[in-house]
Amino acid sequence: MGRSGILAGAERIEPAHGEPESATVAQAAVASARGAEVVLRRPDGTIVPLPPALTRLVAASLRELSAGHAVTVLPSETMLTPAEVGELLGLSRPFVSRLLDAGEIPSERLLRSRHRRVRLSDVLAFHARRESRRQGRRAVAGAAAEAGIPY
Repeated sequence: MGRSGILAGAERIEPAHGEPESATVAQAAVASARGAEVVLRRPDGTIVPLPPALTRLVAASLRELSAGHAVTVLPSETMLTPAEVGELLGLSRPFVSRLLDAGEIPSERLLRSRHRRVRLSDVLAFHARRESRRQGRRAVAGAAAEAGIPY
């Protein structure tokens, strides 16, 4: 029995025409309301306060939507296949397999199987480390260029 792609079933929100502008207004309201309570008003008038974690999620989503970007929502504990990790990071599945073999990204083998699964939070941590190293290399190259040192 085949496994349906986790990324294919993820909740993806595309900004519709005019929504980036209203998302910008909402983002400014949330950003200026530091310490204020963000609430949901139900059709019957009942007000439900959003927990701080959900407020941060809404603020992050508003930033992306106001820039015209789509937002995809997945739990960080989602288990991905190496192919899905490659799709998410823009890498080939064989390269991802080498990263898993080297322990660069933690993975778990399925019982009595050659197949592996990778936790989304581990993929995101790997991506953050990779981006940090990339920024460090850019900073070194920029400093070397400013000093006239060949790099």
